[in-house]
Parts: sequence; C-alpha cells; structure tokens
Amino acid sequence: MIKHYTIRTLILAASGIWVACSGHEYPGPLTPEEALNSFHLQQGFVIETLASEPLINDPVDVTFDEFGNFFVVEMLDYPYKPAPGTARSRIRYLEDTDADGRFDHAVVFEDSLNEATSILPWKEGLLVCAAPDILYLKDTDGDMVADTKEVVFTGFFDNNSEAQITNLKFNVDNWIYASNYGHPGEIRYLGDTESPVVSIKGTDFRFRLDQGKFEPAAGSTQFGQAIDDWGNRFGTQNTIRISQIVIPWRYLVRDTTMKPTAPVVNIAGDDLEMFQLTPAPYWRAERTERRQKRYDEQGLDRKEWAEDHFTGCSGGTIYNGGLFPEKYYGTVFIGEVSGNLVHRDQLNEGKGPLFQAVRAPEDQQSEFLVSSDSWFRPANLEVAPDGSLLVVDMYRQHIETPLSIPEDLKEDMDFYHGDDMGRIYRIYPQQSEFSDFKYPGEMTSSELVSTLEHANGWWRLTAQRLLVERADSSVIEQVLDKYMNSSSALARLHSLFVLEALGGVSEEVILQALQDPHPQLRIRGLQFAETHSDFLSELIKLSIDQDKRVQFQLALSLGYFQGEEVESILEQLSRKFADDPWFQTAIDSRVKTESQL
Repeated sequence: MIKHYTIRTLILAASGIWVACSGHEYPGPLTPEEALNSFHLQQGFVIETLASEPLINDPVDVTFDEFGNFFVVEMLDYPYKPAPGTARSRIRYLEDTDADGRFDHAVVFEDSLNEATSILPWKEGLLVCAAPDILYLKDTDGDMVADTKEVVFTGFFDNNSEAQITNLKFNVDNWIYASNYGHPGEIRYLGDTESPVVSIKGTDFRFRLDQGKFEPAAGSTQFGQAIDDWGNRFGTQNTIRISQIVIPWRYLVRDTTMKPTAPVVNIAGDDLEMFQLTPAPYWRAERTERRQKRYDEQGLDRKEWAEDHFTGCSGGTIYNGGLFPEKYYGTVFIGEVSGNLVHRDQLNEGKGPLFQAVRAPEDQQSEFLVSSDSWFRPANLEVAPDGSLLVVDMYRQHIETPLSIPEDLKEDMDFYHGDDMGRIYRIYPQQSEFSDFKYPGEMTSSELVSTLEHANGWWRLTAQRLLVERADSSVIEQVLDKYMNSSSALARLHSLFVLEALGGVSEEVILQALQDPHPQLRIRGLQFAETHSDFLSELIKLSIDQDKRVQFQLALSLGYFQGEEVESILEQLSRKFADDPWFQTAIDSRVKTESQL
C-alpha cells in the first residue's frame, strides 16, 4: 500500500511543478487556471476565481462597503518589517466593468502603508490596521483614491507582522473589535487629545467612534476573529483553530483583588488532525525531525508534527450568509495556510457557557476545501452580500514567519517569492441564483430599519452600522416598533442596539429584553440592567431560567449588586454549577464589600 505522503508527492510530481532551490526542491506556482483545477471542494458547491494577479498581489483581507464597493488589503511587506519609507502594503479597489462576475479593473486606493492587515468600512471611508496605527482613509472626490488620511489610534505593537493589530470587526453591540494577540501597547486616541492613554497588555482592543470610547477587550486573538450573530467572539491562532472568549474584560477587572484569569478557552479540544493533500516542505520536515530528536533525547513525551495537523490556522469566519444550505448557517470556516485547505467546524452547545467546535458528520475524513497546490494560502475568508463565501489566497511559496525557522534552512528560501501573485475565490452552492439589489448605502434610514430583518448577516449588520453612523433620531419609533413586535429574534437584537446608539433604551425596553422568549435577548437585557438597581427583582427572577447561558450572564451581572438576596442567588448558582470553573470565575469576579475581602 502506498503511503499517504507518497501519494501527495506523486500528485505534485505529476503536475510538473517541482523546482530546485540550491539543492532542495520546492514546488513552483500554478497559473490561476491550474490552481482552480487543484481544488477538491465539498460536493454540492462551486468554486470560481473572482480576482487574480496581476490585478491583485498578496491579499490578506477584503470587504464590501455599504455601496457594494470591493476593497482588498495587500500585505506585500510580509514577512519582514519594512525600513522607514519603504512600506509596500496597499489597498486596492476592484471593479467588475463587464458584469461577468469577475473583477477586471483595479485602482490603488492607498499605497505605502506599513504592514496593513485589515480594513473595515466606516462613514463612507475605511478604517485600516497598519501597526502601530489604526488609520481612517476616505475618498472625497469619487475617483476611488483616498485623499483623506488620519491616524485614529496609535501605540500598538509593531514588531511581528503575524501578530500585530488586525481583524477589525463591527459587532452587534456597536463596538469595533480588533485582534491584538495580547501584545503590550499604550494606546492614544488622536480624535480627543484629552483622552487618557489605555494599556492593552494581555488583551485585544475595542472602540466606539460614535462615542469616542476605547478600551481593552478580553482575549488575545491572532489572525482571525469570528463573531457570531449574537456577538460571541472566537479566535484562531496557529495550532488552536478556534478559541472562545468567554468573559468580557469589564467583569475580569472590576475586582482588583481577584486573581488574573485568562478569559479564553480552546473549544476544539485536542483534535489537531487535518486532511491535507500537500507534503511537508523540506524545511518543515527537517525542522520537525530535529525537534523530535531533541524531545526524544530529553525523554519528553511529546510529538512534533510536520503535516496532517493544524499549525497555521487563520481567518476564522462564521458563515451567516443565508445562501448555503441551512445546516451551514452558524458554522465556522477556518483557513489553514500551512495545510493548504479550508476547514469547517460546527459550533454546538457545550458545557456551561462554552461552545464546542466539532467536525460535521460529512467532514470526518475530509476538509471543506483542500488543494494539492502548496502555494494555496487561505489567509482569510469573508461572507459576501450575495451570501457566497470568499476565500482570500495570499499565494506565496513560503508563509511561515522566518523567526521560527533555523538559520541554515532559510538559506534556500525566498520569503518574498510570490509577492506578485494572489487570488480571491468565490464559493457558493450549485444552482444558486443571483440577482442585482439595492445596497444599504443607497437606502433611506427607514429602509435600513426594514433591512434589520434580512436573512444575510452582512445586510443586518451593515444596516445597523449605517443607522449608528447617521444618528437619525427620526427613526427611533420605527426601530422601537421593530424591537417590540418583530418575530425575528435577530431583528429584535439589532433593533435593541440601534436604540442604544440613538439614546432610545428606556426601562420598558430593558424589561422587554429581560422577558424576551429568546435567551440571547435575555442575556442582553441582563447586561443593560447591570447599571439599574431598580431591575434587581427582575434579575433575580432569571435565577430559575432554564438556559445555562442566561444563568451564566446572571452570575456576571449580579456581581454589580449587593445584599443578602444577591448573595443567596450567587450561592445557589455556585452550588448548582460547582464543577464549572467558568461559573465560579463569574461569581468570584463580583464587586466585593470590605467584609467579603
């Protein structure tokens, strides 16, 4: 029987793509057409090329703005920090001029950016992560070239291109979250020179430009921050394909006597196996052999893997586009840049407040998308307005940071080989039908309120963001009606936070949330009620709630209240969930009186 490694070697050899590099062989690139033929995609789906070189190079992030304009971040600087004045990262605007479903025209929106990694639409411009800064870029004359450039925040860590400020995401709670990987930084907000400097060591980062707020966010996500419809945050990081941020930062720091607690947990467990088609490159195989020899000599019970195990997880994205079959809604797609594949996980209800990430039944011995091309580097993914899933392929010969490769092995490696290439793919179910539509940016505020009911999460969240940006108080009554009467729990959730941004959250609104039939709305009601002592009796009623996530939030929210009744409820929760450390942490985080210290 031929071994798995040999089969993969034969695939590459038969393709004729092996090239020699100083005595060691590394595969060469495929053309965009050849690369498309290298894919093995889950049955029932279609993959097509949306853009490729020379139109784009080194893409790492993409976004659609509210008008349907498509922007790409190109990180040509990777993996070395550019010398002052030599930064090459840029943002391109792509256009499909002949309406054939493929981009054919590009304009450089902004260039000479320092290691740009992420973009997010905001007020008809773009927020951009380019450490040590978060920038705001805007085109004011319609030529799709930025003519306004402002530094919004500065002070972020900038000494590792794989782990700098990135992954800008607008969340349903109206905060914009960014991955910081826990690196130290003293962050200044240049929009208000009177604002205090904020330290973010050991945390991620979040901010609200509509209110001028910024602060640490729980977590230390790397490159990949997935947020579900309800605002739960998940991260991807090398061998940890998905982790969950369980407890928000504000609860962890309210009691200064509490022992520091990591708010993140790996919810994929010890399942590291993946099903790739490409063999380990020479440098990885050699490095693995050396490491394993060292472990064995030291008598360590440790196994180093060169292939078939997750080591390069990136760009985790939750699918909520509404176009895929229903069973795919809410699942996580994760790029694996070392394994040249896209993995899919289901998010199931787990113990206590935790989710559990598991392979779908049909994926037990396979991956959602896998390539026999070792240059395929799916660094990121994005759900498009039409419900399709976009795969952002950086397309490089080598993707590993040079920092983790022995010096002698780097002699044969050109880490910029492929910086003139890059692809973006579009995946959708077979027999899908697409039609033109009116984008949110063209809608009135009243039309945006109706869009909060949309089946595609991109539309709902974009509509919410625009209502926050416009601050149009004339629609408060319409939003309130949507919140009170919509049959869609998601529409009620978005409406609640539109009301929050417009100053329309009354006691009646909070009470409605606390009594909502959906547990995620009750959770949000608890969070709003934390600052209102008049709601304590309503909070206590939720101590018998049947949903354990509601009870977990209750344990957190009651921590802001005092009194014998509060202590009694917390003691009941402590006994009920005695074997759950997350519940114990939630209870221990409460604001304590002197007698409790």
